[in-house]
Amino acid sequence: MSKRHLLLIAVVLVLMALPADGWAQGCSMCKAVAGTEAGGSVYGGNQAVGGGLNKGILFMIAIPYLLLFLFFRKRISSFIREFRNAQG
Repeated sequence: MSKRHLLLIAVVLVLMALPADGWAQGCSMCKAVAGTEAGGSVYGGNQAVGGGLNKGILFMIAIPYLLLFLFFRKRISSFIREFRNAQG
């Protein structure tokens, strides 16, 4: 494997090791509403509903990107190949 592949794998593993709350940021209004409806304070109390909301947002965002990648992977790979071979 080349160094570029190893670097990419290392970056992905580091990002996957981060806690979900670190990169599952929903909009502040949704978090405030979910936090107050759960009965806890918005930024420091019990936020089980808010955590579920953030994970749901991540799930809903990941699926379209995954589908787009699956449908257009040949076009994406040909673009990357063309970009690598470009001169000038």
